[in-house]
Formats: sequence, structure tokens, C-alpha cells
Amino acid sequence: MALMVHLKTVAHLRGKGDRIAKVTFRGLSFYSQVAENREEVAHFNETFRWPIAAGWDGTRYLQRQMYGFLLVFSCRLVGTFCMVLQKVAEEGHLELTDTLIDDNNTSIKTSITIEIRYQAMDGTVGVWSDGEFLDVPDDRDGIFAFETDSLLSGQSHASGTSPGRSLQGSIPTFRKAGKGVFSAMKLGKIKSSKDDHKKGDEPAVLDMEDLDKKAMRLAGVLDPDTISLASVTAVTTNVSNKRSKPDIKMEPSSGRPVDYQISITVIEARQLLGLNMDPVVCVEIGDDKKYTSMKESTNCPYYNEYFVFDFHVPPDVMFDKIIKLSVIHSKNLLRSGTLVGTFKMDVGTVYSQPEHQFYHKWAILSDPDDITAACKGYIKCDIAVVGKGDNIKTPHKANETDEDDLEGNLLLPEGIPAERQWARIYVKIYRAEGLPKMNTSIMANMKKAFIGENRDLVDPYVQVQFAGQKGKTSVQKSSYEPIWNEQVVFTELFPPLCKRLKVQIRDSDKVNDVAIGTHFIDLRKISNDGDKGFLPTLGPAWVNMYGSTRQYTLMDEHQDLNDGLGEGVSFRARLLLSVAVEILDTTSPEIISSTEVQVESVSNISESATGKIDEFFLFGSFLEATMIDRKIGDKPITFEITIGNYGNQIDGVSKPSSAKKKKKDGENEEEESELIQNSSEDEADEDGDLVSVSSTPLMRPVITDRNYFHLPYFEKKPCVYIKSWWQDQRRRLYNSNMMDKIADKLEEGLNDVQEVIKTEKAFPERRLRGVVEELSIGCSRFVTLANKDVNQAGRTKLDRERLKSCMRELDSMGQQARQIRTQVKKNTVRDKLKLVQNFLQRLRFLADEPQHSIPDVFVWMMSNNKRIAYARIPSKDILYSIVDEETGKDCGKVKAVFLKLPGKKGFGHAGWTVQAKLELYLWLGLNKQRKDFLNGLPNGFEEVKAAKMSPGLQSVPPVSLIYDMKQVFQLRAHMYQARSLFAADSSGLSDPFARVFFSTHSQVTEVLSETLCPTWDQLLVFDDVELFGEASELRDDPPIIVVEIFDQDTVGKAEFIGRTFAKPTIKMCDEHYGPPRFPPQLEYYQIYRGNCTAGELLAAFELLQIGQGGRADLPPIEGQTDSERGPILPVPLGIRPILSRYRIEVLFWGLRDLKRINLAQVDRPRVDIECAGRGVQSALIQNYKKNPNFSTLVKWFEVDLPENELLHPPLNIRVVDCRAFGRYILVGSHAVSSLRRFIYSAPDKTSSNWATAAKLMNGYMVLANGGSQPRSSPSLSSRTFSRPAGDIMVNMDSEAGVRKMDTVVKLDATSDAVVKVDMTEEESNKDKKKKKKKKKGGVEEEEETDESVLDWWSKYFASIETLKETLKAQEAAQAEAEEREDLEIAAEAADIKPDDLLLKGSRIKEKGKEKKSSKDKKKGQAVDGPEKRPVKARVDELMVYNKELESEYGNFEDWLHTFNLYRGKAGDADEQAMDDDRIVGRFKGSLCMYKLPLSEEITREAGFDPNMGMFQSIPHNDPINVLVRVYVVRATDLHPADINGKADPYVVIKLGKSEVKDKENYISKQLNPVFGKSFDIEATFPMESMLSVSVYDWDLVGTDDLIGETKIDLENRFYSKYRATCGISSNYSVHGYNVWRDPMKPTQVLAKLCKDGKIDGPHYGPGGKVKVASRIFTGPTEIEDENGKEKQTEEHLALTVLNHWEEIPRVGCKLVPEHVETRPLLNPDKPGIEQGRIEMWVDMFPMDMPAPGPAIDISPRKPKRYELRVIIWNTDEVILEDDDYFTGEKSSDIFVRGWLKGQQEDKQDTDVHYHSLTGEGNFNWRFVFPFDYLMAEEKIVISKKESMFSWDETEYKIPPRLTLQVWDADHFSADDFLGAIELDLNRFPRGAKTAKQCSIDMIRNEQELPTISIFKQKRVKGWWPFVARDENDEMELTGKVEAELHLVTAEEAEKSPVGLGRNEPDPLEKPNRPDTTFLWFLSPLKAIRYLVCNRYKWLIIKIVLALLLLIMLGLFLYSMPGYLVKKLLGA
Repeated sequence: MALMVHLKTVAHLRGKGDRIAKVTFRGLSFYSQVAENREEVAHFNETFRWPIAAGWDGTRYLQRQMYGFLLVFSCRLVGTFCMVLQKVAEEGHLELTDTLIDDNNTSIKTSITIEIRYQAMDGTVGVWSDGEFLDVPDDRDGIFAFETDSLLSGQSHASGTSPGRSLQGSIPTFRKAGKGVFSAMKLGKIKSSKDDHKKGDEPAVLDMEDLDKKAMRLAGVLDPDTISLASVTAVTTNVSNKRSKPDIKMEPSSGRPVDYQISITVIEARQLLGLNMDPVVCVEIGDDKKYTSMKESTNCPYYNEYFVFDFHVPPDVMFDKIIKLSVIHSKNLLRSGTLVGTFKMDVGTVYSQPEHQFYHKWAILSDPDDITAACKGYIKCDIAVVGKGDNIKTPHKANETDEDDLEGNLLLPEGIPAERQWARIYVKIYRAEGLPKMNTSIMANMKKAFIGENRDLVDPYVQVQFAGQKGKTSVQKSSYEPIWNEQVVFTELFPPLCKRLKVQIRDSDKVNDVAIGTHFIDLRKISNDGDKGFLPTLGPAWVNMYGSTRQYTLMDEHQDLNDGLGEGVSFRARLLLSVAVEILDTTSPEIISSTEVQVESVSNISESATGKIDEFFLFGSFLEATMIDRKIGDKPITFEITIGNYGNQIDGVSKPSSAKKKKKDGENEEEESELIQNSSEDEADEDGDLVSVSSTPLMRPVITDRNYFHLPYFEKKPCVYIKSWWQDQRRRLYNSNMMDKIADKLEEGLNDVQEVIKTEKAFPERRLRGVVEELSIGCSRFVTLANKDVNQAGRTKLDRERLKSCMRELDSMGQQARQIRTQVKKNTVRDKLKLVQNFLQRLRFLADEPQHSIPDVFVWMMSNNKRIAYARIPSKDILYSIVDEETGKDCGKVKAVFLKLPGKKGFGHAGWTVQAKLELYLWLGLNKQRKDFLNGLPNGFEEVKAAKMSPGLQSVPPVSLIYDMKQVFQLRAHMYQARSLFAADSSGLSDPFARVFFSTHSQVTEVLSETLCPTWDQLLVFDDVELFGEASELRDDPPIIVVEIFDQDTVGKAEFIGRTFAKPTIKMCDEHYGPPRFPPQLEYYQIYRGNCTAGELLAAFELLQIGQGGRADLPPIEGQTDSERGPILPVPLGIRPILSRYRIEVLFWGLRDLKRINLAQVDRPRVDIECAGRGVQSALIQNYKKNPNFSTLVKWFEVDLPENELLHPPLNIRVVDCRAFGRYILVGSHAVSSLRRFIYSAPDKTSSNWATAAKLMNGYMVLANGGSQPRSSPSLSSRTFSRPAGDIMVNMDSEAGVRKMDTVVKLDATSDAVVKVDMTEEESNKDKKKKKKKKKGGVEEEEETDESVLDWWSKYFASIETLKETLKAQEAAQAEAEEREDLEIAAEAADIKPDDLLLKGSRIKEKGKEKKSSKDKKKGQAVDGPEKRPVKARVDELMVYNKELESEYGNFEDWLHTFNLYRGKAGDADEQAMDDDRIVGRFKGSLCMYKLPLSEEITREAGFDPNMGMFQSIPHNDPINVLVRVYVVRATDLHPADINGKADPYVVIKLGKSEVKDKENYISKQLNPVFGKSFDIEATFPMESMLSVSVYDWDLVGTDDLIGETKIDLENRFYSKYRATCGISSNYSVHGYNVWRDPMKPTQVLAKLCKDGKIDGPHYGPGGKVKVASRIFTGPTEIEDENGKEKQTEEHLALTVLNHWEEIPRVGCKLVPEHVETRPLLNPDKPGIEQGRIEMWVDMFPMDMPAPGPAIDISPRKPKRYELRVIIWNTDEVILEDDDYFTGEKSSDIFVRGWLKGQQEDKQDTDVHYHSLTGEGNFNWRFVFPFDYLMAEEKIVISKKESMFSWDETEYKIPPRLTLQVWDADHFSADDFLGAIELDLNRFPRGAKTAKQCSIDMIRNEQELPTISIFKQKRVKGWWPFVARDENDEMELTGKVEAELHLVTAEEAEKSPVGLGRNEPDPLEKPNRPDTTFLWFLSPLKAIRYLVCNRYKWLIIKIVLALLLLIMLGLFLYSMPGYLVKKLLGA
């Protein structure tokens, strides 16, 4: 059936504009397209269609509204047209033209032409039932209206939906042309602005809700499955236009201290700047400092020291603390050392990292005193911050190979560049105003009397704190309005790693300065780090400060509030400031290089810089004041509203003493005095004397009931109004309001989706799609609206930049949302939900405006002129705007406000009790927009003006409202039951009753004693409830109902348990009481106690109007008044759930660990099980000490339970102790809140093989009843499907793990390795061992490990490596899976219709699998193909679980469940730890419930024992003796227990009465001890079944301290079908390190499993095959014994089956493999915070079986003794340091020093090669370094005493690194360091063949060069470079050394000893050194000869030649003239 409306044209329109039409039917509206720029006629020509399901009663209105679209978005209603569809219903078709009517119901000229047809069609339009709308032919996208529909039942929709819901109700809407619903909602012009780079048209949606009030009669609409489980949304959704949502959570959570633990491991430092230093690392958090030990003469020290800091402070304080790491050079007792560099980061940055930690990251050190310098070095560290309940997943600590990519692993959060620059942060402080008094006036009066001066009582200054530095302005003496004009400058690396700047106004005082107010500036909010981002900037803007109340008292109890802890309860002051950041150019010469804080003065800023001042008007009306606490109920009460200091009459205005009048704001004086003549008590105003009235008249409360009072505001509602002046910065608030509204809507939608998932209703994905669609529409709407934010006065840079970035973010968010919408599929709902939740956080972050404008509004309840309780209302929430989206969410709406106690008084119990509940109406806006301020009030009132007003003033606001309309109602509260309530009595139970408040009435239910799950089944009737206002509005908007649940105590008053809110379903007197809205359905309401949940209430509320006929007209209340319950009415039949018969079987196994009750031991306990009034008792345990198990195992009872599983009442388990004389004492109790996991469903006979059944539904379990149930944890993945008769099917409902296809397992004889192709992704993550195949027939690499070398540790380390590889592989697989999902989505969008959703899902999955398996096959071939991988030496491996074993196997509760028994009061959230103390024991057993009658075939099966019911084949519970063997491998990250920051741990094992202490083998000063021990204990189950493994700290004096302990329930493990008694190894061998540990061989184990599971097998066949239950496995059949002989065996085959037991049909499950589990150690004193972890495993062997062999030896490996012999042959090109005295030439006296890292004290030096003039040195000198080395961990082990006072030696493990240094020897001064090289002996570059080839690149490009290991090469010789750092921190080559390294084991060293230096044995020859190395004065001639011959030979020759030439020339010149004369004359 459907109704179709064809809208053709609208004619005779006035004016010109864009037109849009809206059609509403049954409350569901459509908008037409926009007809643009039409004058007379608008042609729409559109069809709208509604499927109809509810009975067609013809009286529905069709409303059509025509809007003229004149301004951009402000719509003007042109007219409305309504018609009753009676005629259409009869004729089926109607066409008509009619005129519209306007607001005043007068007809206008405009006419409309429409055609309506109603067709009763076959089911193609939409079968509208159950919320599952099947496909409609023309709806291509399969989008359903259900998507935007609220989850709540139709009646709770009352009439409207929240503004902006474009679809109301849940009627599916389909449009022509198959565009899907949402095209109906998109309207508005396509934007054509230049910046619009979007693809298509994404018009925004117009919200015409406010024009829409007439059209808002929403008929009751059905909704699928109207019960929602504890709906969070029950109250908070669907609030229409007159009321806004109440806030459910009450308690301020911020200021309360919490435990934090910060652990920091300083591993090592590298590249420290400086030569030959002795570095110490100092770790500083806040004021705590800790130091590492000092390492000598190295600039790359290795520490590996662990520090722990414990804090107990509020989160805000914690996250603002600064973590500072600094390296100090040569610090000792006498001197403080010099600072090398520091690194700062706040704790919040670490906490916001994934897992709250940085792991193995490098911190860059910088020098705070010299910002021009480059990086000063790196420290490698781990930092983790653990709050309560956080568990930190540490990556598995194995032998870490140092792939030290420094740059890639910097200690910086994601997205921060590695190269940070220095920046200046300028915080300019201009002025403040509105400061409170900070001194008593007595002193002032005395001063005035003596000196005659009158002073302001406050001396303010401002202190700014950032990154651990403080700066303060000057003090302005005696001023309420100080003017500073100063700036505080910080110099810090940018971007800073500290999030918040703290600005505090303080009052300077001679004794101590106190804070007046504090403001935090979050740098993330005032900057944007994107590519179009901006640097932090703020203001100039006013920030408001809030804190304690303004009266001055000497001891302010709320002083914390002024320091910024907790929510401020009063306005303190406002401060004008600005923040700017300038990035420094560190190269410029005139820069100041220190980072000290500077304070400078700045110029004044103009008045208009912060915006123009405007007059604001705040109006409030108190419609109701109820629930006033009885303590204040006896005195008259008044309410005061204040905004800033306006309206505050007691302690508000501190008038400045100056002659000027009070300056309201910073305008200049003349204007000021004209504008405001007098202060706020009597203000003058231009439009007459408008006096602000800020408080209500005094009134005495009237009693409501014994706990609460109310004020009699019946028809007369008091009003208040205040005028105030503020800078007009509304735009800021408007933008954040818009974002908040988008976010609210998104949050509401997400809650709905979670609700759908939680209650397992159909199609959560559709609802999510709707939510995402709404988000994208909201985003595009924001972009449109925010765009008009053009230049206003006082817009700061931040305003402009923020607007740009918000628009960008929302734009991209909208686009992402559209994209996500197409990807939401049934199987991706959860992932996408997470993504969308990130959007929500992002929106909330963006919406928070950092620049305040108007201060918040405070409502105070005052009694006796004292402030009692308050509520703080953000001003943006009540700010008015003409545009609907921009209006605050509570503006002009009635809101239920709960007043709370201020400050610390509001913590805990006091904070939960409501001080008062107000129904408050608030409106804040510009005075000029004041005309609308009463619009939102419920209609039907008259205004009462103040009496003294002159008659001419019409605009004066009323002082009170008189309601002349009143409606009378009857409220029926159907209180059915509550569950999981808070335990309020010491018995661990409560005696709950509920008190229901509505308006001024309250009633209580009866008290049910001793239960946490009361079923009251009671109807409370409130007669004659009077509500004021129009009937129709009340119907839309009833007031809320408050339900409080208390615990009745015999003495004293009842104790509060929790509170919840509800909205009633309303029936007006003219409406019919019947479906769909009535009778109402029961719903779950979440009960809150403070901020934590305290249970759920199942109830329904209806409000029925009493008309003229009085109560007779109301539907009758049918009650059995004669029943035994007396006058109590039960919940009527239509509302209480339908019941059917169930049988509940209980398996009673035993009781464990019962504690004493009242000092007496429990001796004869019994268990009582109760559910819905029926129950059963266990047999009595006669002697609890001797045997705590029950003699009768199974009992059952029958009970009537609701059909709907969600409504099942909880089942209560109580344990009582039967004492003498028939007394019973309650020991403890447990409530099983959900029975769903115990519901039994018959096995599915049809699927012969479970694997097919399981895998079709992509990892959902298919049960016989067809429901799909999410699968539990991976290890439970192998759930059985068709099970033997009578097995329980326990369904856990946790996330589904998607299981990929298992391929058949083939093992070939050569490999003995299991190649498991494929497994659940989570499994492969943690635990699958990926075996590497050997190359077939290929030769192993050289490193084939020798069997004899291998031990258990080889196996362990190999397994850890595998674990790491698997983790990597898994990440890759995940990425691949995502790609595949995208393809799938594309495929789906193409052609698959939603109604074959289920089939399609499986089909695609299968395709995926085929692809996958073929891929795997390819991979398999690849391994054997040409590209062979490097083969790891094949070591048999075990599983290393990085968590407890039980978490992998569902706590081993496969059939035996453990229920904790509680007793005593529950602690509250802050003492959650208490919960463990409340446990007084455990009940072991199980439950099974099923509907009667049960099918026959189950009971008919063979071997069915009727006494055991559904619990067939369960072992007997007689005592059994067991040998328990505990292996403790090692502990990691222990919490230090000694002062020195270390601990001396040893292991203690307790089981029952036996205790093993390993005290003498404590490990000295170690936080990561390797224990390597096994302990055997004999135990008898069930008496001793809880094993506790603790680590204690050994102390020489005093008692040893517990570091932490872990407890293991051995009994569950022993009986589990996962066979956790002794892990099954992957391979079977009879000798060697992998010897089989179990006394039963694999064949015996397999035979037993087959027998127990009643399956066929095992049948061993020829050729290495075995058949078990129709499955065939293959494997090798030979085994080698100790002597290497081959023997035939079937063990390998049996083991193969055991390792794949999960593939066996029906009984298969994953058996526990050989493993090591990692368990967290906890300490009861520090609950919830891990104190370290312990790696261990437990084997158990029943004593009636053959005894097991000896325990495996896992004792820690002894390090092997080695000797490293280093021969220094020569050096070359060593730089020359010394200048010669005589000749001034350069030379060096070279010697080489060497040591192994960690053994600096054993350093060795060569002799000195004196006076090397070329940098060449010849030594032939041998160093010998003996050391102990652990091959597996690649670490050297050193044992040495830490100091002279140490008691014993401490063992250190450090990497093997050889350091060689070259020095210049000086006689008198200290030797000069020239250069060094450090070689990591495991991987260092191969030496160069000659000195020429040796270059600095060998160090620089260490990563690229091939490396060698001395442990493999044994001997290596070559040239290596020496390097040092020059002034510019560049590496430079300072020499080369030719060395030979030779490594020998201790035995070889004994055989061939060598001498040190050049000594015997095996001496080296003397080096051939030139003689000049001897000194000048010893042999001057030699030196001269050397000089002449060597250095100056050529010079001398040249000089001689030159001399000869000169002489010749001289002779020539000399003889020339004579010769000439001779020639001439004597010729």
C-alpha cells in the first residue's frame, strides 16, 4: 500500500525568488527541488511516495508548505495547504487545485495543483514490518529510511525529532528514478563560489523545523523490536523544539587524583658531543630526579637502566608534568657536572601515543643555553605511562638486534618533523578586569582611617608556565583592573612536545601568593600542523577565568579550583592576552642564544582590537524547582543567575576605588560614564529604567516526600533578566555551535548503531549508512553557512585561520563520509564504526573554541544569603542566532538542570545526590534581537511586568509569567525490574527500592530485600499531575521523569544507588489507547551513579491526559487487588513480557577459596540458584575442608521466562553456610546478568561436517535456530557444530574472527616440519609457528647448527624470532585484506541486491578463499622455486604467547565456568580496586537452559545418562592427585623494589598448603632476571587448585617485599578439553633438547581422545597415513634413537593428528601446544597496574598414570669464556697535535688504547711511538681481553660489585663492542684524545686491505657495507679509520689503524697462551721505528742526521744549487766589467 503525491505547479506567487515546497504526511516530510528565480509560477513536477502499513484511517492530514526562498537561507513561509485524505482513501485518486493559507489562517491568492493517488498494491512497494524493508524495484541503492530513523520505539518519538532530522519516523521513503531517499533531502542551490573544488552538487539541507511547528503532529510509528537494551538514547533523543536534553552523568570527574606509574628505561646514548666524556643520564619528571650510573670515557655509553615513578594526582596535573632527559658530563659527589644536552616532553604526549608508550626510540638532545648549536647526541629509551586499568603491551623482549636507524626511530610523536627548529613563543599580557577581593576589608578600613586612602584589595600579577619554565609580569599594586602591557617570551624547540601553556593571575602577598584564576591554552587548538596549517596564534582576546566563589575567606576551601583543577564554580576575572610564535633563524648573528624566559614591555592595543562592545540581554525563567535536598529545605530559597560579574549581588562587583565609576569594559572613560551611570544593582538605560533582575524572590520550599522538597511555582513562574556588555564575538560561538550540533547528531546516531549491534537487531549497516549520510550533509551545510563569516571588527588571525581550517576539515570529512557510506557492509560495520567515532572526536575537538568571548552563565541556589549549589551553563549553549543551526542547543528551550555542590564537596556521595532539579528556560542574545526571547516558552502564559515600571514601556521583560492554561494528567509508571545494581550492603547485596519523580510528585516502589536484580513488577499511578501550557505542546514535550534507586537500610537513611531519566509516552484525551503507541513497551534505561554505570532499569512510562469525563475515560487498570501483595498493583498484561517455559539445568561442581565470614570458617556450604522466583539448591557439602566438591552434580528447575531473550532476568547464585541450630549465613553471591551464553540449541544434523557450516557465514557461527552469533576468540574458533547429544553449546559473544580456508596438510618425509598454510588472522598473529621448509635435497647453509649445541634456549629464542616475523607478516596480510574488501565493495555496488545479502556475503567470501588458497599454493611453489630464501637453521620451536594462556583459550571455561562470589559493599569508580577485595570465593559449575519441550532425538542417543541431562560425558569430581611441574623462564620489567632503582628478585610458588621459596637463588640487582628453574609440587584437586607464582625482592635486612604475583587456576586447565595438562610439541623426539615431556606418547593421547569423543579411529595405514573420523593425515614414520639408529614408529603420525585436532568434526578443538606464557605480575597494593611480567609454563601429570620423566633443563645458559686478542700493528695518517719547541714542526707522540665496552677499568695501552712526524706509528703490540659471552643473546656478561658498599656482585649484560682510541701522549699535561673507532663484534665492517683504501666512509655508510662477525670469522686483519668530531660536529678522519682481531675460546687460549704487549709467550718482534722518536737532547746528532737525511735532504740540495747559481751570477757580475774593458781595450 502506498500514498503517492504528484506536485505539479504553484501559481500566483508574489515577488521573485527561489521556491521550495515541503510535503508532510504522518510527520514525515519531503522537500522538493528548488525552483530557482521564479516569479509567478513555479513548476515543480515531482512525485513523493510513502509506503503505508498501519491501518489507513483516512483522517491523516496532508500538509503542504510552500516557502519563498528570498535570502540565501532565511526562509519565508509563503503559505500552507492542508487536506484530509478521507476522499482519497475512498476513491483512490484525486486531482485538485486549491489556494494556500498563510500564518493567520487567511486564504491568499497563491494556488497549488496536485494529484494524489493511493494504491493498495501487492507487496512490491514495501512490506513495512519489523524494520526490515525489503527491496523496492526502483530503489537502486538499497538505501532505507531506517537509516536515518532513530532506534527508539515510535512512541518515544513524541512528535518531533531533533532539528535537522530530515526524515522523521521510520517510514521508508522512495523516490522516482531510483535515486534513493536522500536525493529527496538535498536541496538548495549548487554553490558556485570560486573555492568550491568539489565534484558534483552537494547542496546543503534546509532545516525548516522552526517554521514547521504546525506540521508537527507525528503519528505513532512502529519500530522494529522496540526494546533496546539499556538504551543510552532513551531520554536523550527525540527532544523536539521546546525542550533540550538533560545531562545524564552528574559528577565532575576532572579534579580527582588517580594513580599513575611512569616507567622509563634508558638503554644507551650515542653520538654525544664532546671528546672522551663520562656521561650520566638524569631523568626528571616534575620535581623527581633519578640518575643512571656513570660510564667512563665514552661518548656512546650503554646503560640499560630502568626507572619507575609513581604518582597519585589528578589527570590534568599528571599530563602537564614535563619529562626531562638530560645528559651530564662527569658528575660526581663534589661537582654537579656540565650539561651536555636535554630533551623535554610532557607526560600527556606519551599518554596519547598508541599503547601509551614509546618503545626503543631515540631522543634528540639539544643544548638549552646555545640554541645555535646542532644536535648534541641521542638517548635511546622506552617511556611508558600507565594509568589505572591500562595494560601496556610490551613488544616481546628478545635478543634485540640493533638495527639502529636513529633517524627512523626518533622519540617524537607521529607527524612531528625530525629536525625541529627553535622558536620564540610570545605571550603578551595586556590587562585584566573584574578581579575579586583578595584581602579582608578590615585592614583596608584601618588604612583608610589612618591615611585616608581607599585602595583596591588585590595586588595582581600574571604568571605564565610552559615546558617547565615560568615567567611572570610585574605586580600591579591595588588594582581590580590592572594594566600590564608586558610580554613573556619562551624559547623552545618547535613544534614543542608540551601541549599546554598555563596562564595564571596571582595575588602577590607578603606571606604566600595565591592564584586568582588559571587558564590553560592548548597549543593544538590554536595551531594547525597540516600543509595549509598555521603557527600557534591567539588573540588579542579576552579569556575568562573561573574558580571558587568570590567572597574572600582566609582559607578558601575551593582554592584548587583557582589552580585550574576541577570545574570552576564562579567567574573570577577576565584577562586580555595574545600568543604569537616566531620561528628563529639560528644562523643570524644577533640572536640571543640562551633559552631563559624574558619579560619585556609591549605597546598598548587599541580598544576595538577585541571587537566592538555590544549590549547583551540574558533572560531566564524558572518553570519548576523540585528535588531540593532536605538539608536546605527549611529556609527560604532564592535562585540567582549571573553572567560574568553582572547579576552577582553578594560578591560580584569589586568597585575600583578610583573616582571613576565602575568600568564595565575597556571603553574610554567619557563614553563609559555616559553609557553606564551606575553599577549593576540599578542600571540606567536609554529606553527607560530597565533594572536587571538577577534573582528570584525568596520562597519557602514545600515537602515532596521524606527526602526532597520543591518550590511551589505552580502557575506563577518567576523570571530573571540581566543586561550586560561584552565584545561582540558571537561568530566564534556560532561556528562551534554548528559543529557541536553535527557532533551531537553523529553521537546520537552512533549510539543507535551500537544499540542495534548490541541488541543484535537486523541491519546495523543501514543505520550506520544513514548516520554517515547525515554527517556528510551536516558538513556541507557548515561549509555553506560558515562562509558568510566576513570581516568583522576584532577578528583575530586565529579566527581567520581556524575558520579556514575548520571548513577544510569539515569539507574533507564530508567527502570521506560519503566514501565510507559506500563501504559500509554487514561485515565491515564495526571497522567503519570506529572510523566514524574518530570523526566524532575530531568534531568535538574542532568545536572547542580557544578564544572566549562571553563568560559562562552560573545558576546558584542561595539560602540564607549563602551559596549552596550551582549549575554552570556555557554561554554558547544558550546564544541566539537568526540562523537555526547557529543557535545554541539550549537557547529558548526548557532544560532540566541539576544543581550540584561546588568543588570537592561534589565528589563521591555528595556529588550524586541532586541538590535541586530545575526546569529552566534561558535565552541570551543581543539586546536588539530581544523581541524573540519568549518564543520558545511553552505557550499559554501572560507576562507580569515589574510594578514600578512606567506604563509607556512595552519592551520591558516580565518578572514572572502566569500560566492560565493547565492540563491534568495521570502518570503510570510500570516498574518491572532492575538488574546488575550496585551492591550497597556489607552482604554484597542491596535492598533496593525505586523512587519515581515527576514534576512535584514522587512515589516509591516496595523494598525487595537482599537482591541486586529486583523484579518489582509494580505499577505506580500518579493522579492529578498538573502541567502548565498548551496541551499540544505538552504532548510533544513532556517533562522528564527521574527515577532514583536506593538501598533501604534498617538504621539511618536510605543509601543512593543510582539514577536514570525517562520520557513518558503521552496520550491526549482525544486519542485512542491502542497500537501502535499503546500500551507502551518496556525499555532498558541505564542507571548512573556519578559517571559510572550502576545497573539497568526495565520500565515503561505513560502519561494520560484526564479530559472532561474525569478518570473514568482512562483505560482501566486491571489489577489483582486481592493478591497477597495487598494494595500493590502489578504491571498490566499488555506491557509485561510474554512468558514461556524454560528448563534450567545447573551443574554443581564445587566451591573454592571461601574466605572466613565473621572470623568463623565456612564448613558446610550450600549453593542456592534462583531465577525469576524459582530455583534449586545444591547438595550440602558436608566438610568443606576435606572435599569442597558437590556430591550431586546436576539438578534442574523449570521457570517461566520472557520470550524475548533480552528481557531475561538475571540468575542469582548464592552461597550460604549452614551453621548449627538451623542458622544460615550468606557467604557471597553472584548475579549472572545475561543467560544468553548458556542457552542450548540443538545440534544441526544436516551438516555432516562442521567446517562447511562454520565457514559459510564468514566467521559467524551458524546455530540450529538460524541466528548468527559472533564467534569467540580465535582459539575458540574451533567451536563444534554438530555435537554429541547432550553437549552444551556454550556461545561466547565476542568479536568475530574471520577464519580463512584451511588447506589439507601435507608433510613430506624429508622435512619433519609442519607447514601450516593458513590460519585465523589473529592466531597467526600470536601463535602459529611458521616453519621454514628445508630446501629439498639442497645443502644447508654453512651455519647448520650442531645438534649438541642446541638446548631448550635455542628453541625459545628461535620461537621468539618466529613470533616477531609472524607479527610482521600479519600486518602485511591485514593490508591485503583491506584491499580485497575494497574490491568487494565495488563489486557489490555494481549489481548485487540487498535481499540476497546473506548468500552474497558467503559467495564473495568463497571467491576470496579460492583466490587465497591458490595464492598460497603459488607461494608454496615459490619457496622451492628458483628464489630460495635464506634458510634458518631448523630448530624445533614452541609457542610463545605474549599473554596468559587462558586468555587464548577462553579462560578454559569450555564446560566448567567459574563464578566469583562477592560480598561487602561495592567500591566506587575511584576505588574500583575494591572489587577484588569483595571476592570471597568462587563457585565452579555451569548452566544450561532450553525451551521445553525438547526434541526427542537428543535423549534417545546411545549412552545418554538422564541424570546428567545436557551435561553428558563430564568427568567425575572426586579428589585426584596430580604432580604439578612449574617452569619459570624469566621475568621482565619488574618494578624496582630497592632504593637504588633495582631489585633482587627470587621466585616463590604456593599451591594449597605447600610453598616453595627459592630465596637462596636470588638474582642480584636485576629487573629482567632469567630464572630458568622448574619446581615440582604434588597437589590434590579440588582442595589445592589455585597456583600462585610470586616474585619477591630479597633484602639483607628486614622482610622481603612482594614485587608482584600471578594466580593460575589449575583445575580448569586440568579438566579442559583443550588438554592444557602438558602442551603438545610440534615434533616427537626421544632424546635431545626437544624430548617428549608427557608420560603418554602421542599414540596413547590420540587413542584416549578418540575414545572420549566417541569417534572412529585412529587407524594407522601403510605409507605414513592415519585415518581419524573420516579425515586422513600423513606424516613421517621413522625416528632416530640416541645411537642414531632409525626405527619405525607411529608417533609422528599421531602427533600430526593432535596438532590438527581442531579439524576433526564434532569434537575437534585446538589442543594446547608446547608453549611459554607471559603473565602480568600484580601487586594488591597497586591494583590494576602491572608490576612486570613473568614467562613460565605449567605441566600437570595425574599420579595414577605412569610417572613423567625428569624435568627439562631450562637453567640459564652459562656464558662461554672467550679471549679476544687484538694486535695493533701500525697506525697511519694520525693527525699531528704538538708543535716542536725548537723547529715549530708538527709531530705527535702516538699511542693506542683499547677496551671492551663495560670493562673500561681493564683498558690497555700500547707503548708510545714518540715524535711521529708523519702520523705513522709502529707498535706490534698485543691486547688480550678475556670475556664471558652469551652467544644466543649476543651479549657480554659482566659480574662486578656496583660500589664498595655492595653486598654482592651484580650481573650486567651488554653488547660486545670493542673500542680503540688513538691518543697523543703528553708529559706534563693530560694526554690529548685524537680519535676512536668502536666495533660491534657481531657486525662490523671488514677492514681495508691497505691504508690507502681505508676511508671515513667505512664509518659513515656503515649501514650499506657488508659486515662480518668475529664470532664466525674468528680471525680478521685490516685497516680501520679513527674518527672524531670537529667544532661543527662533523665527523673527520683523524687516523688509521692496522689491527688484527683474533677470537679464541677459553680452552684454546689455555692451549696456546700469548703474552700481553710484546711479552712471552708468542712474543711479537720489536717495531722498526725511526730513531727520531728518541728525544732531541738524548741524541742530537742522530736527530740532525735524521733531519738532514730525511726531512730536509731535497731542501738542502735545492739551496746548494741555488747558492751555486748565485755565486756564479755574482762572479759573472763581478768579472764582467773587467772582462769587457779588457776585451774592448785590449782587442
